[in-house]
Amino acid sequence: MKTIYHLVFVCCLAVAVGLSSSACSEDNTSDLQLTGDCLVESIMLDNYEGIIDLNSRSILVRLPKVYDASAMKVTKLTLSNGASCNIAQGETLNMDAAKVLHVSSGDVFLDWTLSVLHDEARISQFVINDVYTGSIDQEAKTITVYVPASEGVDELVPTITYSQYATITPSSGEAQDFTNPVTYKVTNNSAEATYTVTVIAIDKPSALFVGSADVMNNLDPEAKAACEWMLGNVENSLYASFADMRAGTIDLSDCKVIWWHYHVDGGVDGHDVFMAKATDALETKNELRAYYENGGAFFLTRYATNLPSFIGVTGDDEWTTPNNCWGQNEDAAEVCGGPWTFQIFNGQNNHPLWANLIQGDNPNEVYCTDAGYHITNSTAQYHIGTDWGGYDNHEAWEARTGGKVLGVGGDGAVVAWEYPANNGKGGIICIGSGCYDWYSYTYEAGYAENFHHNIEIITQNAFNYLMK
Repeated sequence: MKTIYHLVFVCCLAVAVGLSSSACSEDNTSDLQLTGDCLVESIMLDNYEGIIDLNSRSILVRLPKVYDASAMKVTKLTLSNGASCNIAQGETLNMDAAKVLHVSSGDVFLDWTLSVLHDEARISQFVINDVYTGSIDQEAKTITVYVPASEGVDELVPTITYSQYATITPSSGEAQDFTNPVTYKVTNNSAEATYTVTVIAIDKPSALFVGSADVMNNLDPEAKAACEWMLGNVENSLYASFADMRAGTIDLSDCKVIWWHYHVDGGVDGHDVFMAKATDALETKNELRAYYENGGAFFLTRYATNLPSFIGVTGDDEWTTPNNCWGQNEDAAEVCGGPWTFQIFNGQNNHPLWANLIQGDNPNEVYCTDAGYHITNSTAQYHIGTDWGGYDNHEAWEARTGGKVLGVGGDGAVVAWEYPANNGKGGIICIGSGCYDWYSYTYEAGYAENFHHNIEIITQNAFNYLMK
C-alpha cells in the first residue's frame, strides 16, 4: 500500500511541476487580442453628421426642430482600422430612443451612446440679480419678473438658462434697463424664438415667501423649489428674509398671505427643538404676530406648522405645537414605491383646499407622490389617542388648539388643519404631512409625474382661499 501511495504522489508532483513550468515559461503568450482600437471615427444619420465626444464616449446628431427620427438611415460609419460594430452602415434605426454602438477589435470592445437632439430655442429660467425668478409663459413667449421697488428697474442683470447649443441676444449676464419690456431672441439652427420680458417693481407685495436665507437662491433645495413655484404662479409675490421683516424693509400693508415652508434635515422634533433651531423666525415673532392680528393670513407647511403657538394663535399655550415629528436628510431620502397619500377628514371633502385634485382610486385620499420620487417624509403632525397623552380625540384637539381638522394620516393623526380667520385676525392653513414635498434630489428610472402635481394644486388652492 505504501508503494502505491508513493507512486501516486510522485505522479501528481510531476504533473504539478510540469504545469508550473508551462505557466512561467517566457515563450508562452496569451491568445487574447488586446491591441486593437475601438473608436467611432465618424457617423452620419440621414446625412446629418454626428458630434463625437471621446471622453464620454457619446455621439450626438443634431436635427432640425421638426424631424421624424423614427427611421433614420446610417449613411456613414467609419471605425478604427480592423474594428467591427453591432450597427452597420445602411441600417435603419429608430432614434426616438438612444442606441448603444458596441465596437470591438479582437478581444477589446467599447460601448458608445448614440442619440439625437432636435433644434430648440427655449428659455427655461430667467433670474434677475440672482434673486428674482421670472414666470415664463412658453406659449405666449412672455416672461414676468417681480422685484422690490427698492431695486429699481433701470440696471438689472439677468441670468438666463436656455437651450443647449442656442445663442441668445442680448446675452445672459448683460445689464439691462427694464423700464420698458425687453425682447430676447433665442436662435438654434432651424429653431428661433423671441421672448418679451417685463419687470414689475413692487412697492407692496400681495404674497410673501419667508425664510432665514438672505436671498431665495440661498434657501435649502426643498424651500427653494417651493419659493420658485410661488414666484412663478402667485401674482405680485416676493421672497423676503426674516431679517428683512425685522428691519421693516418690506411693506406688508397689502400682503394677503405669508408662506413659510420650513425644512430641516433630520427633522424638528417638538417644541424645544423648534425653539432651538428656528431662532431667526422666533426673533421675528412680534412682527409676525402683528401681521396676523391685523388680518394677515399664513400658509405654514412642514415644520413651520409650529409657529401658530408662538404668535398667539392658540392662546398663550406654546405647548400646542405638533407632538409627533420626524424627517430624513435630503441627500438620503427614501424612494416612493408608489403613490403616498393622506386622508381628507370626515366632512371636509368640499373644503376649497381639496378642490380639483388629481384623483386616485380612493376619492377620500389626497395622492401626493408617484413611484420613483425621493422623499424625506418630513412630518409635523398631532398624534391623537389616549395611548401616550396629548389629545384623546379630534374633538379634544380642536377644543384645545382652536383649529379645525382638514386631513389625517392613516392612524388618525392630524396632518392638515386650519385656524379660521376671526375677530379681525387672519386665517391660517397648516400642512404637516410628510407627503407634502416639493423636491426630489433625483428620480428612479421610469419616474413619471402625475399625482405630485397635487402639491401645486393644493398650494394654489391655499393661496386662493386665504387671499379672499
